[in-house]
Amino acid sequence: MTSLSEKDRARRSDRRQRGFTLVEVLVVLVIIGLLGLLVAPNLVARLGRAKGEAAQAQINTLVSAVDLFYVDMGRYPTSDEGLEALMTAPGGDANWRGPYLRKRQALVDPWGNPYRYKVPGQHGAYDLYSWGSDNKEGGEGDAHDVTNW
Repeated sequence: MTSLSEKDRARRSDRRQRGFTLVEVLVVLVIIGLLGLLVAPNLVARLGRAKGEAAQAQINTLVSAVDLFYVDMGRYPTSDEGLEALMTAPGGDANWRGPYLRKRQALVDPWGNPYRYKVPGQHGAYDLYSWGSDNKEGGEGDAHDVTNW
């Protein structure tokens, strides 16, 4: 057996340092694509669930604000006044100590629709709810209704 000459060793070393072949790059891209296909559905499902959880947290905040309004005013905002009464004194009433929310954006659900408010409510003194992503009563998944009852 003959040993490799210095030139042969240098040539082999150069080939190894040149970079990746097209086939190697394509294999890596296919693997990344397959991983993306496995992960993407989970991310989309989590996003829908996260918006529902955010809507529930916002409704809980609105319930607290409506209850504070009640303590100050001795009544709940009427259906005509709506949740806007939490931001602006209805009729300039002197007992109003608001605003009861920091931002007007709190009156809008994560899907961009205003929260619905009804007095008297069917489920309590008042009903406060969002119809979810489809903005229609009922639904499942991220289209489910989020309520205060």
